[in-house]
Amino acid sequence: WTFYLSPKRNVAAAKRFLAKAVRSNASAGYPRVINTDKAPSLAMAIAELKSEGIGPPTVEQRQVKYLNNILEGDHGRLKQILGPKGAFKNRTSAYRTLKGMEAMHSLRKGQGAMFAYGQPNPDAVIVNRVSETA
Repeated sequence: WTFYLSPKRNVAAAKRFLAKAVRSNASAGYPRVINTDKAPSLAMAIAELKSEGIGPPTVEQRQVKYLNNILEGDHGRLKQILGPKGAFKNRTSAYRTLKGMEAMHSLRKGQGAMFAYGQPNPDAVIVNRVSETA
């Protein structure tokens, strides 16, 4: 999961999100394909990053509703937490909740060893890292 909290959905926010996503997955290399919704700010941000040389010019943006729905399916758990109100009261609580959910999602997928190779309890390392940054 990579998320970026911003009060606006403009090109600058989209560029910050994409840069963060690329940095957080740097070991995997730059993505070949980026699936997004149809927000025009994302298309412009990807084009700007390509022109600035941050990403390869061959990266493909796919704005296919079906593919985006698969990605948006991860939001189901978040919607269960939020309940009928559908929003957080402030950005701090949103950030902390999302970081916790990200950590639990990693644990569920068994990704603890990837973040703490050689540690006796890799899952504890993930939880400690998240609690330090939240």
